Amino acid sequence: MSTYRHTHSAVDFSVKHMMIAKVKGTFHAFEASITADPHDLTSAEIDFSIELTSIDTRNGDRDAHLRSGDFFETEKYPALAFEATNIAKTDNGEYNVTGDVSLHGVTRSETFTATYEGAGKDPWGNEKVGFSANGSLKRSDYGLTYNAALETGGVLIGDEVKISIEIEANIGA
Repeated sequence: MSTYRHTHSAVDFSVKHMMIAKVKGTFHAFEASITADPHDLTSAEIDFSIELTSIDTRNGDRDAHLRSGDFFETEKYPALAFEATNIAKTDNGEYNVTGDVSLHGVTRSETFTATYEGAGKDPWGNEKVGFSANGSLKRSDYGLTYNAALETGGVLIGDEVKISIEIEANIGA
């Protein structure tokens, strides 16, 4: 099975702002290649890539700043890539998916929780399968250290970025 830029798939994130609120956003352009038995991911091959220029926080100025040299440097580092290296079943339909995340010139091992959401046939006869994944990355682990101190203490932007992925894929595509 494989999937790519699909209207029923999403890559969303959130990060603390001023230590009191969350800024949420999404990436509109991403691709995934999944070769697996959808009922048992332990032997799956999973590759995932996000086009960082597709970031959308519903604020054009902020999005432009995130693409700049202060953050992603999208001209030099246009994508975030993930390649699974180990998948362990933790419960029925639940997995820990560990893999190499490459971002901003740094590659690190990260683990995400993944859930098999089910399978079914769409109205046009196509077999579909759904997965969700959640995890977090530390910006500082990838050299993304831009920040500003607040006069009340703390920092403008949190280090932890929470990530939520929803995938609906075609079986056999």
